[in-house]
Order: sequence, then C-alpha cells, then structure tokens
Amino acid sequence: MRETSGRIAESWYAAGTEEEITSRGPVARTILGERLVLFRDGGGRAVALTDRCLHRNAPLSAGACFEGRIGCPYHGWTYDAQGHLVGIPAQPKDAPIPTLSVPAWPVTERYGLVWVWMGRRAPVGDPFPMPHWDTPGWRAYYMVTPFANGVTQLVENFMDVPHTVFVHKGWFRSEARRKVAMTVERTDASVLVTYHQPDDEIGFTGRLLNPTGEPMTHTDRFYMPNTTRVDYHFGERGFVITSTCTPETEASTRVYTLISYNLGSRLVSKLMKPLLGRYTRRVIEQDVTIMALQGANLRAHGREAFHHASADLHHEWIELLRDLAAADRDAPEGEVREAEFWI
Repeated sequence: MRETSGRIAESWYAAGTEEEITSRGPVARTILGERLVLFRDGGGRAVALTDRCLHRNAPLSAGACFEGRIGCPYHGWTYDAQGHLVGIPAQPKDAPIPTLSVPAWPVTERYGLVWVWMGRRAPVGDPFPMPHWDTPGWRAYYMVTPFANGVTQLVENFMDVPHTVFVHKGWFRSEARRKVAMTVERTDASVLVTYHQPDDEIGFTGRLLNPTGEPMTHTDRFYMPNTTRVDYHFGERGFVITSTCTPETEASTRVYTLISYNLGSRLVSKLMKPLLGRYTRRVIEQDVTIMALQGANLRAHGREAFHHASADLHHEWIELLRDLAAADRDAPEGEVREAEFWI
C-alpha cells in the first residue's frame, strides 16, 4: 500500500498517544500496510522499527522490552533502538554478532502524539499542528477510534453536514429543511469550507457552548493528506474537532481525534469535560457504524461509484487532491466557488 500511495506516503502519521508508547512493552501498529513496532529507548525516546525479526520473521511486537532494547519472542534475538542486532542468546558469549539491522523509521513527538514518517524521502516539515493542544484557556483531549473504512471516505464524513440529520439525528441536528450557503476554497493541499448560517446549532450548543446566543461561525477544513479540522465558534467560546487519520490498510483506519474547547471559564470547561466526553464518544460511535456499513458495501461491489449533489463540492475536491497525490501528480491551480444545500 505504501509503495502505491505516491505523495500520500510522504507525511507524518500518528502512531499512538504519548501515553500509549512506553518502555514497559512494545506496541504494534500498521501504517500504509507497513507493520511497525513502537517502544521507548533507554532515554525515553520513542522508537519505531519494522515489526519483523530477521531470524525467523516472528513479530517483535509479541516480544519484550528491556534496557531500551527489544527481544524477539521466538528465539530471543535482541535489537537496539536503531534496529541493530545486538544479541543472539543461542550463540556462545564470545561469538561475533552478525552486522544486521531491522529497518528503523523516523519518529517525532508533537501535540501529545507519537508520529512516524512514512515517506521514501527524508522527513520534511513537522506533523500537523493539532489546534489548541496547549493554548491557555483551552482544554483538549484525544479519542482514538478504529474505523472499518479508508481515509478518503472518513475525511469526507467528518466534513459532511447533511449526514448529521440522519446519522446523528437528535444528537447533533434534526432535519429542518433550511437552506445553507457555503463558500468552498481549494488550494493545492487543502479544501476550506465556510458555512453562512450564523443561527445554526449543534446538539448541546444552547446549554454548553453558547448560553448567550452568540452568532455561530462554522468552518470545515481538510489538509492533505489525511487531516480534518471542524471549528464552531461563538464569540470568545469555541469547540474544535481535529481528526488526523492513520491508514492501516485500504479498508481500515485509526483516527486520532483531538477535542479542543473553550467554554469561557476554566472552571466550567473543567466541569463539562465528562459530559463532552460522553457526547463526543457517542457521536463518533455513530460515525463508526455508518462508515463500517459504507466500507463493507464498497468492498462487496468492488469499486466506488459516487454521484455528487450540490452539498458535495468539497468532497469532489478532496477526492481530486488525494487521487492526484496518489498518482504523484500536481494539483491544478486553486479555485473558489459558492454553493448551497438543505438540511
């Protein structure tokens, strides 16, 4: 999958939260079809190696970590944080160790996540800046969710307003047959949507986010190759949902969703976290269900056969950018269009 992904592979992908990757034991991850094992070295730095012992190809992720190294569960072959073979228990102690190495992958830690560079070229730039991770006055927490569908379908779902009145009926929106105007801008690496509906609301808005009835500013943004950012702002208050998608296979994706919010008061924001956590988890579970249904149907029919309505302009452009990147081709010049739809 990585070899056929073109420029999509040339990026940092989230492999786990900082708390998930420890020195106590290895963690297995699959990114773009590549099986990796992650752990921390003796200095506490996150490490990613190909999850395959050089001896008999057993998974290192089923082994153990000790002294910043990792040992294979089959015969105990041991590797350091650079992937170099440093121990073969079955050999005499004075026998030379062959000069062999398991491939090591570039790793960095930002915004509470451990990221792995999946490109064939040297790493370029930093991971996507997850918004308000440490902004004063804001609180933030991650939800990690496996989805049985591919990245393109997921990022479209996360930026899809019409589905909320069906998939999230009563939780997010209810059908009202209201016209919504939107401005959609495409650059060579992003799709930006601004909705012109200041009286819109999202489920708990009136009770939590917007008790004073401020006009709502709603924007959806997609950033190549795999991240969406959905903003709802009410004056100084705000609620931001940022999802960075890590493709495991063509049909499975692990999504790291950062919920950032400012409810105007640090105390109120703190007290509301349990309620927000339950609410956002329920909404994501509903998306998990519909994405699994769509994904299974795509696989059953063997191909995509999408037809677009006026509400899908940004989805068309997301597909365009990802398809061109996968083919290692440049995107055309940017464009701005107006559109409208009903919810």
